[in-house]
Amino acid sequence: MGLGTYHSPQAHAAFDAAYDAGMRALPEPAATHDVPTRFGTVRAYRFGPLGGAPLALLPGRAATSVMWQPNLPTLAERHPVYTLDVLGEPGRSTQTAPLRDADDQAAWLEATLAGLGLDGVHLVGHSFGGWLACNYAVRAPARLASLTLLDPVNTLGRFPLGLLLRSALAALPVISRWGRPAFFRWINGGAATPQDDPVAAVIEAGMRDYRMATPMPAFITDDQLRSLAVPVLALVAGRSVMHAPRAAHARAQGRIPDVQAELWPTATHSLPSESPAETNARILRFVDGVTA
Repeated sequence: MGLGTYHSPQAHAAFDAAYDAGMRALPEPAATHDVPTRFGTVRAYRFGPLGGAPLALLPGRAATSVMWQPNLPTLAERHPVYTLDVLGEPGRSTQTAPLRDADDQAAWLEATLAGLGLDGVHLVGHSFGGWLACNYAVRAPARLASLTLLDPVNTLGRFPLGLLLRSALAALPVISRWGRPAFFRWINGGAATPQDDPVAAVIEAGMRDYRMATPMPAFITDDQLRSLAVPVLALVAGRSVMHAPRAAHARAQGRIPDVQAELWPTATHSLPSESPAETNARILRFVDGVTA
């Protein structure tokens, strides 16, 4: 694997403009951290008070910290909430060494949480961020108090062939201009993304302007799921195209020792932004239960 990079200085500037606009839609961060790791520097923001059990949020592909715009105001009312820009993806993290495999993915995340001084952290991940969180939990669980997986990819169920074909087509330069919007509509159950959505604008800019350098998420095995040593909340979107939802829900129930697995029948893969009130309430109820 190489290093993640912008296609050109102009592409970098275009992404930065979208990112800055997206960050303005978030609450003002209480602190900004640039955490050194052996793979590069990871940008993290803290929202909310310092007291209380910390939450760390990992976004979906190319979504950056801006992804959590619908969730941060509620989550940060009672908890310190840390959002991370993923290494090897667009955002304010800077990659300096290749990420070769799942072990490297867990290593940069461990170094980041250590650099932030986080112990007893409630790790929350959506989509690719859900895979990152689970991959970390099966390799280095000592810092974790709990794990929340929001329709994670290649974790509870494998990528369907149709998804791989559509995503490959959407990435081709010759058709990406119309292919990406069609791909996102497919993920969102046919719903078009609002033109003024700052999260969608950041994802679109990142997919357009940045060449990502992260390895394909390795499928989480049955033995790895059985090895999870912390309480897990797994929310599976009933209309997700990332896996077979009912099979993924059943696998979570049957393989993870301490799990609260729920199938949300009407939700699409975009459930954190699609149903923020319900998602926020469920995360907080789970974290409160673990803390108690």
